[in-house]
Amino acid sequence: WLYYAVSSWGTNHSAIGVATSPSGLPGTWTDHGKVFTSETTDSWNAIDPAVIRADGRLWMSFGSYWTGIRMVELDPKTGRARPGATVHHLATRPDAPYAVEGPYIVKHGRFYYLFASYDACCAGVNSTYRIRVGRSTKVTGPYVDSTGKPLLEGGGDLLLAGHGRYVGTGGESVFRTRGQDWLAYHYYDADDSGTPKLGLNRLGWTRNGWPKVF
Repeated sequence: WLYYAVSSWGTNHSAIGVATSPSGLPGTWTDHGKVFTSETTDSWNAIDPAVIRADGRLWMSFGSYWTGIRMVELDPKTGRARPGATVHHLATRPDAPYAVEGPYIVKHGRFYYLFASYDACCAGVNSTYRIRVGRSTKVTGPYVDSTGKPLLEGGGDLLLAGHGRYVGTGGESVFRTRGQDWLAYHYYDADDSGTPKLGLNRLGWTRNGWPKVF
């Protein structure tokens, strides 16, 4: 199942679609069209989809600016948003343009962890992207940081920011292989004319259950 986003820069007239393949190989994909959309009259932006199963149900978080991160329940048979599904609000910032996007949610222990990208992407070495995180006992929130500040009020622990040659770290996802968690993200290489590249860091967990990178 491949979820993708269609939009144009600076507008929330957007759509998330889905395609399926029995193998993942080129030429084997079937496009099933729109899963969820947003219009200029909506207060959210339907891009940056991330899917998670929780408590036997299927959920999709999404969002970019326009009041931040949202979530809807999907029909597991079709992969589309359930008709009339509630649009849950997971994270935002108190300051316009509400620069938080690119959510990714994983479960670790008894908590769900919401990773998101804050500030500005896509400006090469001038990018200010950074990754923050909060957690909740429910997939739909409320998410808070380690100080208890809600992500709906601008909270979020800083996990990874630009450092040295690695500028604008964001667009993250988390995966596990061979017993190790990893954080994947993109950044701009200041030592290579701002060329965008893939970053990988081992992801560990503190005694209090908060993620940290190595």
